[in-house]
Amino acid sequence: MNSTHFLVQFRQLNKLYECMLKEICGRHKLTLIETTIISFLYNNPGRDTAADIVELRMLSKENVSQAVELLIQKSLLKRIPDENDRRRIHLELLPDAIPITNEIDTIKETFRTELFHGFSKEEEEQLEFLNRKLMENAKNAFKMQQQNSDK
Repeated sequence: MNSTHFLVQFRQLNKLYECMLKEICGRHKLTLIETTIISFLYNNPGRDTAADIVELRMLSKENVSQAVELLIQKSLLKRIPDENDRRRIHLELLPDAIPITNEIDTIKETFRTELFHGFSKEEEEQLEFLNRKLMENAKNAFKMQQQNSDK
């Protein structure tokens, strides 16, 4: 497979999901990054710090920090200091975020249905297996690139 074609496919998937999330943005007067943060916290229990969001979603620290502050001002999120490490701050969704998370659930299901239209169960499982391998390879290669650039 041509690497350009491969990268375009990933970008198209991301664009489709962002396009679907933008519907939520409009209804709730949120930016895309604010909606992304709510979605991340909702879908990743235990990964609830700004650093987790930056690492796993590969967003800039500054953008995440600014969006977290806006979500706190909108009463959708609160900060909770870690009991064991004062430097570590956990983020928790507040009840006002529930309608948004409900819509995120609906969008995720629609996204999945659209992507896997016409796939057999076996094809879905095979894709999931191959995707895990790809992501592990990408993660390892990224670490190597970072280590090499630090030298």
